[in-house]
Amino acid sequence: MLQGCLPWPEEFACAYRAKGYWQGRTIPQVIDDLAASTPDKLAIVDGATRLTLGALRSGSRNLAAHFNRLGLRHGDRVVFQMPNGAAFFEVFIALLRIGVIPIMALPPHRDNELTHFASFGGAKALFIPQQVGAFDFRAMAEAVRSAAPTVEHVFVEGEASSDQISLPALRAEQAEKSDIEAVDRIALDAGDVALMLLSGGTTALPKLIPRTHNDYVYNFSQSARIAGFSEKTVLLVSLPLAHNYNLGSPGALGALAMGGRLVVAPKTDAKTVFTLVESERVTAIPAAVPLVVNWLNDSDIGRYDTSSLQLVQNGGARLSPELRDRLRRTFDCKFQEVYGTAEGLLNFTRLDDPDDRVLHSSGAPMCEDDEIKVIDLEGNELPDGEAGELIVRGPYTIRGYYNAPENNAKAFTADGFYRMGDIVRKNGRYIVTEGRKNDLINRGGEKISTDEIENLLLKHPAVHGVALVAMPDPVFGEKACAFVTLKPGGELGFEEMKSFLLDQKIARFKLPERLEIVPDFPISPAGKILRRTLREMIEEKLAAERE
Repeated sequence: MLQGCLPWPEEFACAYRAKGYWQGRTIPQVIDDLAASTPDKLAIVDGATRLTLGALRSGSRNLAAHFNRLGLRHGDRVVFQMPNGAAFFEVFIALLRIGVIPIMALPPHRDNELTHFASFGGAKALFIPQQVGAFDFRAMAEAVRSAAPTVEHVFVEGEASSDQISLPALRAEQAEKSDIEAVDRIALDAGDVALMLLSGGTTALPKLIPRTHNDYVYNFSQSARIAGFSEKTVLLVSLPLAHNYNLGSPGALGALAMGGRLVVAPKTDAKTVFTLVESERVTAIPAAVPLVVNWLNDSDIGRYDTSSLQLVQNGGARLSPELRDRLRRTFDCKFQEVYGTAEGLLNFTRLDDPDDRVLHSSGAPMCEDDEIKVIDLEGNELPDGEAGELIVRGPYTIRGYYNAPENNAKAFTADGFYRMGDIVRKNGRYIVTEGRKNDLINRGGEKISTDEIENLLLKHPAVHGVALVAMPDPVFGEKACAFVTLKPGGELGFEEMKSFLLDQKIARFKLPERLEIVPDFPISPAGKILRRTLREMIEEKLAAERE
């Protein structure tokens, strides 16, 4: 196990192997086995690019040889911010082939987050797009390289600037036979860390979640079976692949592992998505609350041929029962709620569940050896029906974050259970989520740390105090509202607040979407800000404005 990562205790590891959860297979092996049996099977459709399994295998081997020649080595970490597409998979699998560990950054992340990932993770390289929309990632990458001394290389999906490396140019250059043979000789262990996902926790910046080949192959294979994926599955990918939900729960890797194929949607609007559903005969879509709301409210939704669609999943934030039912009726398909965490535990409603569970629950764990408990504030286990914090341990739930002993002491119990931080009620193995234990704003599946934004806003010369709270939103579920007290004579407008935060190089989804200037905060007898009161204040104000 990589230094700084905590392995499963040996008695648990032995049991997980004996029960077949851990099969000793690496992620590249999964791809290679599929390519060996059906090399000409179409694997990825990305615009005009149509990539077979054989081409995915050969392309990733060629890139792996180039990366190895350039000095990337087993155990090295890299910050991986590749855009969705066929290139994402070629580069991702190439890195895994040589034991390089991608830290899965998200498309909206900017200087502040990438510098943290690179510095804390000791990253040796950055993998970025050339440009998305009006934003050029190459200049940002150089700022990160200057701030993070371990970064040696910047790889660009597109045209590279000076002292950067173009991935398309590498892809076009056939590696030497000896370099490819050197890659094939690299010994990977299924117990190695394969990738690092990002936490959605309440600390200022995400923690790094080390996932091994063993646990992650089980993660996407078992969840794909529960989703009913097969060689006939055609999965539409529109959400960021760096999210655990879209990458492996079951996501793209789950569809590929079952012999299915992927269709990459360049945008998430109804026209783009359902034109592809119609033309590529898509069978399954992993969605999220904002997408479902927008699709169902699109006036043209009935014009598309969606007869191939068999399943729509929802993840990231709980979908209301009304929208679940409306989605099923609109597309004449099955609905599956997915509730879980990048740290491990995945819950699914089953495809043959009765309506009460499909429409109202957050599903049940995918593995019979997922140990789940609902506990009170003192750590006592609660009976079914009582609300408390969900804790879990199992064959694909980590035992600790990367290089984070203080966080681990808070996030894990002494006997290895991970504290989900969610308040739930349990009925047998089925779970209904009630909310969060900590103040974490869930904007359509994107998690916003109140600590991070408050700390940044406090740097503004006019700001005296800040409390960031969730306000209800019909599309995203929640958005951030900043309550601010000002220093004497200070002034702050909404647009000025946004510009100030963007100057701190944060992701745009973290921006507060409302500013409330208040003379003071409601305070508890213990001297703490009463965030619940602030949430009630903004809810009442929004309701009055609607009226």
